[in-house]
Amino acid sequence: MDFETIRVETLGNVRKITLNRPERLNACPPNMAVEIADALADLEGARAVLLTGEGRAFCSGADLAASGKRSITGGAGSYKALTEAYNPLMIKLSRLSVPLVSAVNGVAAGVGCSLALSGDFVLAARSAYFLQAFVNIGLVPDGGASWVLPRLIGKPRAMQMMMLGERIGAEQALEWGMIYKCVDDEALAAEAMALAERLAAGPTVALGIMRQNLARALDSDLSAALVTEAEGQKIAGDSADSREGIEAFLGKRKAEFQGK
Repeated sequence: MDFETIRVETLGNVRKITLNRPERLNACPPNMAVEIADALADLEGARAVLLTGEGRAFCSGADLAASGKRSITGGAGSYKALTEAYNPLMIKLSRLSVPLVSAVNGVAAGVGCSLALSGDFVLAARSAYFLQAFVNIGLVPDGGASWVLPRLIGKPRAMQMMMLGERIGAEQALEWGMIYKCVDDEALAAEAMALAERLAAGPTVALGIMRQNLARALDSDLSAALVTEAEGQKIAGDSADSREGIEAFLGKRKAEFQGK
């Protein structure tokens, strides 16, 4: 499949998606969100996804200067773009059956911040920063930011980002628990790929269930979480990877998972 705004590569068992509008700091018009979702529709052969940006930015947010099919005009235009493009993408990312790694190589602003934080593991270059810039243009956070940020960093810090529109650098984001790791700029690509490859070599069925169970547990009580875990364990326990893992444990050897 050919894409206009992203580049998609299959590197071993890793599906790498690169936001590819460097001249616009990878600003994300609605059609980019649709293309990312399309790239995730068929993950045959992929056991992990790596999401990053081309050039010196991860994603500078929605492209407010775009025209034509990329345009977002006024409140009605924003509502249409969210409900038809951005929101479906965020739901798809949350429901992936494989692990998702985000490599944040520069600014992650607006909906780009939400995209970055959708990763199970978010690695950021030291020069990168996260920004909820909506207040600066009289808009409200979207892309799921009002849901994910309080859960990651608590309400006071989420309010700071949203209402004051302050930049949060990679090191501060790590200190807050917003991201998994902060690395030197020149090491980001290699470290993110190494992590994605490590996850891709793991028990994919179990890893997919883990990420979905964690998401559900955020909105459920203990009893519901226990039921969800039992149901997930039943599926994972019937997987070939589980059998391999147990046999390897008993045989005192390293397991070789196949993602089945």
